Amino acid sequence: MRRVAVSGLGVVSPLGNSPAELFAAARAGRSGVHRLERPFSQRLQAPLAATADFDGTVHFEGAQLRMLDRYSQFALFAARQAVAAASDALAGLDLDHAGVFVGTGMGGTLSMDSGYKTLYEDASDRIKPYTVLLGMHNAAAAWIGIDMGLRGPNMTYSTACSSSAVAIGEAWQRVASGQLELALAGGAEAPLSCGSLKAWEALHTLAAIDADDPATSCRPFALNRSGMVLGEGAAMLVLEPWDRAVARGARIHGEILGCGLCNDARHITQPSVEGQAAALRAGLRSAGLAPEAIDAINAHGTGTRANDGTETAAVRAVFGPHAERMPVSATKAMHGHLLGAAGALECVLSLLAMAHAVALPTMHLQLADPACDLDYVPGQAREGVAARTMLSSSFAFGGSNAVLALGIGA
Repeated sequence: MRRVAVSGLGVVSPLGNSPAELFAAARAGRSGVHRLERPFSQRLQAPLAATADFDGTVHFEGAQLRMLDRYSQFALFAARQAVAAASDALAGLDLDHAGVFVGTGMGGTLSMDSGYKTLYEDASDRIKPYTVLLGMHNAAAAWIGIDMGLRGPNMTYSTACSSSAVAIGEAWQRVASGQLELALAGGAEAPLSCGSLKAWEALHTLAAIDADDPATSCRPFALNRSGMVLGEGAAMLVLEPWDRAVARGARIHGEILGCGLCNDARHITQPSVEGQAAALRAGLRSAGLAPEAIDAINAHGTGTRANDGTETAAVRAVFGPHAERMPVSATKAMHGHLLGAAGALECVLSLLAMAHAVALPTMHLQLADPACDLDYVPGQAREGVAARTMLSSSFAFGGSNAVLALGIGA
């Protein structure tokens, strides 16, 4: 198995539309969560979201724009950004050996929701002609492949909240094994339609609005946590063999060391300590690392009652006494839960945190939960944390768990 370098990063997020903007905001503890002001907001019990400041008309011409759902716009923008940052990664490459791996939980839900409104609320049969192409889950990956001429595998993964972590893990395997010489991997999500938000609301998983400051409504691992806040955006990574990246003088942001996948096989929504622990152990095995070799964790940390206590117990089960020595960051408090894109965005944040020797903060954690008793870096970033290895966890509905093992080795 070859070492796999991350040589390019691209981002659209509620904290900024570049890796530098994203990391600076997260380091400062700035929240992208706010009251959602949309025509349908009054129909929501708690109109909250973390939105990206992104205007597709600036980046895409009319003919193409009409065929791109917002989630595909995010993915294509982030992919272009990642490739541009990767120092001619495609130059001289046989594009038959370059693939695209994208995760999304809900695909083009904005376009589908719009079509349903036309059909059922407006009682019109004039559905947009590109509705299928806008809404299909593989649209984002397909457009990236077309845009860049990448003729290798073009794969879309939809495993709910672990989708993009799975996509990165699958891409890592293809590059590490020698099947591919380059992979664009990550995820995209634009779930903030009325139908989507009402459906999530019906599951009773969304946070209540903090009356004093809506920006603090997502509170992972806090005693007074009330749920998650949906976000939108994308993150894409360029993966290639380490030796190739070094040979062409590329800036290397870190490496993918492994990926552990497993399923709870117990309940469609309720996480289990055993399932999350199994995913953590699988991530360690994949990377060939002992628990004591991990310096920090980026937690799934949704802010829901069910997840956070379970995740704490799973970390303790796997790491034992070493769990006390690892900073554990839950960045969804700031950028919200990007569902299928969350794993990729948090992978980017983890790599940047290691590169800058920073443990990112878990914000809005003023009230400690006795059942959540790890070092969550509450309230502000911790500077001078020399982490060389991290795990980034993504635990999903359906019990589909993925844990990425990351490093910044020389």
